Amino acid sequence: MEFFVDTADLDEIRESYSWGIVNGVTTNPSLIKKAVDKLNASGSGQSIASYIESILQTAGEDPVSLEVIGATEEDMVRQGLFLYERFNPVAGNVVVKIPVNPDMEGQGRGAFDGLKAIKQLADRGIPVNVTLVFTPEQALLAAKAGAAYVSPFAGRIDDDLRKTAGLKFGKTDYYAEEGEADRHDNGIVSGVDLVSRCVDILGMQGYDCCKVLAASLRNPRQVRECALVGAQVATIPFDVLSAMASHKKTVEGMKAFTADIVPEYARLFD
Repeated sequence: MEFFVDTADLDEIRESYSWGIVNGVTTNPSLIKKAVDKLNASGSGQSIASYIESILQTAGEDPVSLEVIGATEEDMVRQGLFLYERFNPVAGNVVVKIPVNPDMEGQGRGAFDGLKAIKQLADRGIPVNVTLVFTPEQALLAAKAGAAYVSPFAGRIDDDLRKTAGLKFGKTDYYAEEGEADRHDNGIVSGVDLVSRCVDILGMQGYDCCKVLAASLRNPRQVRECALVGAQVATIPFDVLSAMASHKKTVEGMKAFTADIVPEYARLFD
């Protein structure tokens, strides 16, 4: 499984890359604005364009998703072309992020504008990350349109199922599907189940060129379970990625190992 760090904070991107485990970056306009505002509060005077260039350079050859803001086929194609033509020359790693269905009514006249935009950009050789995927059907449509990645939002599905059931929960709480078969969204019983169904349907239908990018991950267990169901990529917030290396017994063991070091052995390293 590839790990993308889900952030626009350059310090977090650089730190996570220093661990040697990150394969890409996903961003969105609000994350970028938040990061730029944080820098400019200290008087840096950095523009959004120059900041995006810094992210791309930090990621090197690894993919970086940059998102359009339009909601029509015309606007998304125009913005996708702009993002790719303006920023891909920096490091050759831009992936354009397009919503699978930008229509605010869900089934209005613009419901297929996202797919039309994906098709147009993919036909030009531009890699597309399809976002806001909440059903395997949407993932299948996106793959057929030429998407390089489909991003099922696991955490948001879990949130919706719990809200519908009237459950109280924290954002990072794990949600298990076991014993909850009566709580489902058209047969999808959890965020991980959504990811699993997307993996299955694309694999069965031969869309090996389209990777399932598990998104909206809230805790290490979700990352683990998305890996177990075969997601090729997980985009992970920095704090969740940080937590994946920790366990109380590891700390306990390190303390015991350190206490057991004998001087004679330690002198081997002098």
